[in-house]
Amino acid sequence: MYRKQLSVAIMCALLAPVAWAQDDAIQSTTSGGQPAGQQDVADRQAVSLDKVEVTARRRVESIQDVPVAVSAFSEDDLQNLQASNVDGLQGAVPNMNIVQGRGSSNSVNVFIRGIGQPDALQTFDPGVGMYVDDVYYSRINGALFSLFDVQQVEVLRGPQGTLYGKNSTGGAIKITTRNPFDDPNGAVELTAGNFGRMEGRWYVGMPVSDRFAMSLSGAWLQSDGYVEDPTTGEDYNGEETGVLRAKLAFRPTDAVTATLSLDYMDQEAPLTLGRPTAPLVRTDLALGPVVLHQPDGSEYDFETRTSFAPGQGQSLNHQGASLNVEWDLNSQWRFKSISAVRSLETSSFIDIDASEWELGDVLVEIDQTQASQEFQLQYDNGSNLQAIYGLYYMNEKVPSYQEAYADDLFAFAGAPITFLRTIDDDLETTSMAAFAHVTWEFAPTWTLAAGLRYSKDKKDYWRTTSTFWGPLFEAINETVAFEGEANWDAWTPSLSLQKAFSDDFMGYVSANRGFKSGGFNGRANSVAETRSAQFDPEFVWTYEAGLKARSDGGRLQGNVAAFHSEYKDFQARVSEVVNPDSPTPTFSFPVLNAAALKISGIEFEGAALLGEGTRLSGQLSYMDARYDEFVDPRVQLDPALSNLHDHVPFSPDWTARVALQHTFYLAGGSGLTLGGDVSHRDDTWLSVDNRPNLMQEAYTVFGLYGVWDSPTYDWQVRAGVRNLGDEVYMTDGQEFSSVGNIQTAYYGMPRNYYLSVRYNF
Repeated sequence: MYRKQLSVAIMCALLAPVAWAQDDAIQSTTSGGQPAGQQDVADRQAVSLDKVEVTARRRVESIQDVPVAVSAFSEDDLQNLQASNVDGLQGAVPNMNIVQGRGSSNSVNVFIRGIGQPDALQTFDPGVGMYVDDVYYSRINGALFSLFDVQQVEVLRGPQGTLYGKNSTGGAIKITTRNPFDDPNGAVELTAGNFGRMEGRWYVGMPVSDRFAMSLSGAWLQSDGYVEDPTTGEDYNGEETGVLRAKLAFRPTDAVTATLSLDYMDQEAPLTLGRPTAPLVRTDLALGPVVLHQPDGSEYDFETRTSFAPGQGQSLNHQGASLNVEWDLNSQWRFKSISAVRSLETSSFIDIDASEWELGDVLVEIDQTQASQEFQLQYDNGSNLQAIYGLYYMNEKVPSYQEAYADDLFAFAGAPITFLRTIDDDLETTSMAAFAHVTWEFAPTWTLAAGLRYSKDKKDYWRTTSTFWGPLFEAINETVAFEGEANWDAWTPSLSLQKAFSDDFMGYVSANRGFKSGGFNGRANSVAETRSAQFDPEFVWTYEAGLKARSDGGRLQGNVAAFHSEYKDFQARVSEVVNPDSPTPTFSFPVLNAAALKISGIEFEGAALLGEGTRLSGQLSYMDARYDEFVDPRVQLDPALSNLHDHVPFSPDWTARVALQHTFYLAGGSGLTLGGDVSHRDDTWLSVDNRPNLMQEAYTVFGLYGVWDSPTYDWQVRAGVRNLGDEVYMTDGQEFSSVGNIQTAYYGMPRNYYLSVRYNF
């Protein structure tokens, strides 16, 4: 494994000077004296890498000038990644884990540098902030975005707070959609592939006048799924999704721009099924534990049983509106307002045990609304001083209804005991913040940036749960209710110092503090648990040093960042299994501020133009995530569990990706591009409680694609294959060992291929 990573690094090191040496030579290859068709081709040849601009610091800057570890992807980059959803970024960003969430067709599970949201329940806050057009999305539900009208995606690594509306401990993902003033064009794309994949995407921008423009975009996505129930032949892990976005942009004066954005998503999907990786156990109150399902240890064949009936799937309705106003008060001051309202409704059946048995089957219905307002006052003296001052407010309401079915979990002398749990809860969160950030070039080539944020979160939570046991056990039915209210606040500073060694080479050091507020355990099922349902905030300090360089001719670019994080009061949801041989399970899922972590790593990103029409890019990252301590009462009671927290979840030591593409410029002006990539991910633990069954060993996946572009770029035909080697690998897990010994794994998609045709107008 180490040799594979070393080979990647050596290859990048060997290719870099080749590209550097070719800077001047290649730029001279576009001279005349060729046939007319070849002359057109030569005119289109890239002689330098595109200069990427980002808004990581809430103003437009070159990515090479920002003292932040940030990755950026244009629409073309996303197509070459073969990413149709945001989880297609997996492998492309150093030290990021981004996959479809646990048992849900519409959720996303994101960890950056070992920090994320380890439990999918809505009472936990994300560790990585998700933004669309500067609007914060507060739930991981509905955040598995389809990338259908995207201008750029930026991924910021490390705590974000002094520049962003909502504080984030792990990082932020910013999706910017097309602006009708900047993109007055249109495109239609149709895609077909295996597993019943059919997709349509379209965009049209319509400038009405110099003062008014509008755009309309949409996508329709369908797939049958790649998991099958062998007994019924039903397909699962598919989707049917429709998405629309409309934008109305106004410029009433040269100083004011206002953009109204409306979006709507509707999704109907079958179940998202995983695979049980450990024996599933029934508790027989007379006979003791009874194994209902025994895994055979074979490689997963993407066949899974389920106890749910056909039609019991997952639905999502997600919609929102935002108004973004920018007003240039004068040559130095700009006012910006971001107003948004959103609503999210989901109804999802989730087969947590992934079997024909009713052990951990649930229905989760969420009806979430959020309203947010952000004000910014930006200053730029046109020389050496820039500043941003901001105020942020968000109110979120998340009522939910849940049912848990477990008719096969208990028995008495072989006779099943029916069981149903119902849950009603309601969480209201009010977040307020004030922040300021100042950048000052205090001497030539030296820049100091400092920021400070004050955050205050208030949460009101109410929850009631009732149990309904079958005959002979009705006497133990109970209803447990509790409510809580709490406030948390924090000051989170940031500081960076950067030095421009030349126009194309800079270095920086920085320190940033992150804060994620506390909350209430949405799985507190007993009176005893309600007494300790509240958990405390998390905090992280991250220290970073980086270098960013670009060759004189722009044919080579490379960025390196080294970081160290001190992370404390990690909010860990665990399964209470003190004695696995006990005939009575505990039904307990406590949330512990259990851990202090140290996370260190180094990250490299680079790209090079080699020869004529050849582009090499890649990333190589290493991370050492470890617990300084993990205070777990179970380990104190049972020393046999001492290795339960040896590894930090979703934090592989090594990740790497190398991509290579070459464009053949054809007579007549068309182009044929062939490309491919290889991604490698080290051993990854998929749950806070380290269960050996939920550890994915190191694996490597390959992708290939080919693209034909017409001479005027109005037509494009693309074909590709992902997971070329048909690798079978786990991406996520459900760990509820205290209920039937549930340890369910979810898998990446097997080999899949597609063909798409696009028309640009």
